[in-house]
Amino acid sequence: MRKPMIVTMLIMLALFLPHTTAASEGGVDVNPSSDEPFTVIKRDSPSIDNEQWTLSIEMTQEAYDNGTTFELITQICTNDGVCDPPVVMDADVTERIHSISVTPPSDHTYVNWRVKALDKDGNKTNYPQGDWFKTWSSCWYNDGAWGGADSSADGCLKSDESTPGFATLVTISAISMAALMATRRINHQK
Repeated sequence: MRKPMIVTMLIMLALFLPHTTAASEGGVDVNPSSDEPFTVIKRDSPSIDNEQWTLSIEMTQEAYDNGTTFELITQICTNDGVCDPPVVMDADVTERIHSISVTPPSDHTYVNWRVKALDKDGNKTNYPQGDWFKTWSSCWYNDGAWGGADSSADGCLKSDESTPGFATLVTISAISMAALMATRRINHQK
């Protein structure tokens, strides 16, 4: 009884795991193939920390004539292995051209992106299916190694030296200490 239950659970788990169309090599962008219903007109590569990354695609004439619509979705992953939730972008659309931009945070590894096509019959298709197109950062960490034009063996060359929120933490600590000292003086004088 226990063995069939374990096998069933493993099969169900495998169904819910993301399936990749191809293994992604560190630093190598994953680009659309020629048989997608769109072509890339412009894509910044590499993506750079805190600088706007842009993407423009052109829908094929056939898809446009068939009433197909596109949603462009992005996801940013960081060098500590955390990926933000996917975001449906508000694309600028001019006839067949769809353009988006996003500003990746410091220490990002890559920008994932995909296209969801919705045809006139309500059918949805993701491109690529099961994975993401990928634009790698100018400084990325993958499989235990740093890479990209802005990296060294120890990390990113253009790293933000300050820890986010550190100045705020120091300020709050200083104010708290001053308040504590003032309270002690008042209590000591009583």
